[in-house]
Amino acid sequence: QVPLVESGGGLVQAGGSLRLSCAASGRTFSGYAMGWFRQAPGKERELVAAISSGGSTSYADSVKGRFTISRDNAKNTVYLQMNSLKPEDTAVYYCAARPGGKIKYENWGQGTQVTVSS
Repeated sequence: QVPLVESGGGLVQAGGSLRLSCAASGRTFSGYAMGWFRQAPGKERELVAAISSGGSTSYADSVKGRFTISRDNAKNTVYLQMNSLKPEDTAVYYCAARPGGKIKYENWGQGTQVTVSS
């Protein structure tokens, strides 16, 4: 188990930026793949960005070129830098951890609200 706590959400105007942080507890953080998901009202949860234990990254097409995921294993923290935000980025953002060798994300944070006004 890796308890996760997100922070950094808020209200921002379209075109603005936010950085989300996800702090993890435990000594095995570096061995986990980490992901940022989001869920907007009435929509399914979607994977926005992911980073492997080795630092490889992947992004949903809708955020490529605007969002950057990174991790600092010394701080047990994963980040999501969000630039050029659009109203359609409005959602609750969750970070999640996937143990090495597993297919599913098993640990989830409580979520942080991101609202982008037009």
